[in-house]
Amino acid sequence: MTVSLSKARTIIRKTFEKGAELGLKPLSAVVLDAGGHVQAFERQDGAAPGRFAIAHGKAYGAVMLGMAGTAQMARAEQQAYFMAAVNGVFGGQVIPVPGGVLLRSSKGDVIGAVGVTGDTSDNDAIAAMAGIDAAKLIGEI
Repeated sequence: MTVSLSKARTIIRKTFEKGAELGLKPLSAVVLDAGGHVQAFERQDGAAPGRFAIAHGKAYGAVMLGMAGTAQMARAEQQAYFMAAVNGVFGGQVIPVPGGVLLRSSKGDVIGAVGVTGDTSDNDAIAAMAGIDAAKLIGEI
């Protein structure tokens, strides 16, 4: 199982709707497949142009490590050397903070990840989960 383009678009649309509902700053969202490849990306009007790299880094770390952003951040706080080494292995592309949400199948397999950025990391994760829930997928913050 992987994330279809239709599901990816639903995730992004509903993520942005949740952001508007909560009054968040302009968001950017990316959906990656299980191999870390971009399935879809959008940046809201007013979002900084560099937000793609941040959204991608949040999602990329989640899918490549099989570990959501919150767990990555905890690991970075406990073992900074490990996350620094991981980031070196992945060419500096990993951003270990909330807002990188792992997508799992009903069997628990990693099927992709969502990265959201633009507001606080915790708010980014809340918006991402709204999109994931709307797409009827399982998200792990």
